[in-house]
Amino acid sequence: MIEIIVISLAAFLTAILTFFSGFGLGTILMPVFALFFPVDIAIALTGVVHFTNNLFKMALVGSKADKSVLLRFGIPAILASFAGAWLLLRLSDLQPLYNYEIWGREFEITPVKLIIALLLLFFSLFEVLPQAQRIRFGKSKLMLGGALSGFFGGLAGIQGALRSAFLIKSGLSKEAYIATGVIIASLVDITRLSVYASRFAASGLSENILLLVSATLAAIAGAVIGRLLLHKITLHFIQVMVAIMLVLISLALGMGLI
Repeated sequence: MIEIIVISLAAFLTAILTFFSGFGLGTILMPVFALFFPVDIAIALTGVVHFTNNLFKMALVGSKADKSVLLRFGIPAILASFAGAWLLLRLSDLQPLYNYEIWGREFEITPVKLIIALLLLFFSLFEVLPQAQRIRFGKSKLMLGGALSGFFGGLAGIQGALRSAFLIKSGLSKEAYIATGVIIASLVDITRLSVYASRFAASGLSENILLLVSATLAAIAGAVIGRLLLHKITLHFIQVMVAIMLVLISLALGMGLI
């Protein structure tokens, strides 16, 4: 029950923040899942919530998507997400790099934890540092952006920061920018979830259906409130606070404490 409450509350609050902001639902929610599940399973379960939430947002704004940008960015993203998801499964099978003991408890640093921690640290800072926020790419780099965004989406479920950096200067209206991003994220989610599927049976997915349904409904509720209330609100202070939280979690993950 604690898992359901904590993860659902995190999904609800995060979905409110992410409807129009640059932060991605998966970036914030994945570490919360990682408090209760192995990292590879946490990424997969987060992907389910992320995908269903995006389907709901697609129903709200999907008709505004730009088809040209969708094809140029989306196709490379889909192909690269296969590679990222495949790499995640390979990394999760590797042996721990280091084991240590603190106060009678044993902790281990694994390759997958260390890599996801570094990615989480990088992208959490990427989304709030002024220097990083000023980085923008034109339309000529859309295919490159799709490949990078898809690969890191498949590997760690973290794709929003790169997608925003490449789409923000593509000449899209606000509505088209949001709609195109939602559809691309959904396509990447479908791709990576198809690769993760081999791990769902081992994770006891059937035992976590209630958790997934609760988190998904909470995220949908947050998306509705986000659409109604936050389209004109600047969330810089909240983004900074969340980034600090993500930095602390990434350090704990990298050290094997989570």
